[in-house]
Amino acid sequence: MKRAIIAHCWGGGPDYIWYPYVKNELEKEGFEVIVPQLPETENPNLNTWLPALKDVVGKIDKDTYLIGHSAGCIAIMRLLESLQDEQKAGGVVFVAGFTNDLGFGELKSFFTTPIDYEKIKKHSGTFVDIFSDNDPYVPLSESEVLKKKLGVEMVFKPGMGHFSDVGDGGGFSCTELPEVVDKILEMVK
Repeated sequence: MKRAIIAHCWGGGPDYIWYPYVKNELEKEGFEVIVPQLPETENPNLNTWLPALKDVVGKIDKDTYLIGHSAGCIAIMRLLESLQDEQKAGGVVFVAGFTNDLGFGELKSFFTTPIDYEKIKKHSGTFVDIFSDNDPYVPLSESEVLKKKLGVEMVFKPGMGHFSDVGDGGGFSCTELPEVVDKILEMVK
């Protein structure tokens, strides 16, 4: 059975912003979709997030699709780094992905060692990064790094901020993100 696992953002949870929409849409397509509550979401830490994510994901294979949002993206990258050689996901979608702590001390635990992009690439068929031009946390240059290092397909969504309801101005809340669903379905074909 095709599975999708959504790793939420710092401060997020299973029912946050666009996650329920993506879960519902992928379930309509026959996916089992899991959106785990990662530990201490207000204080993200690789030492707690990675074991929790590994526990939920279990064995990764070509029918496993990983979706990360913000801090969930780096958690997925670290998960892929930790896999055995024969394990390979069907694809990965990052939303507002990044490759350094962006100046936030709370994210330092995710970057105590360099990211092993070559190892990450070995563990997924396809990578996509959905990003915006007015994200107050993740600069556009981060998508360029992901393109250079992982060969991500870049999907530009102008005016979407951080694809959340924080720092996006004017009370904007991103409750639907059909591009995530579309890209996962493209990977399945």
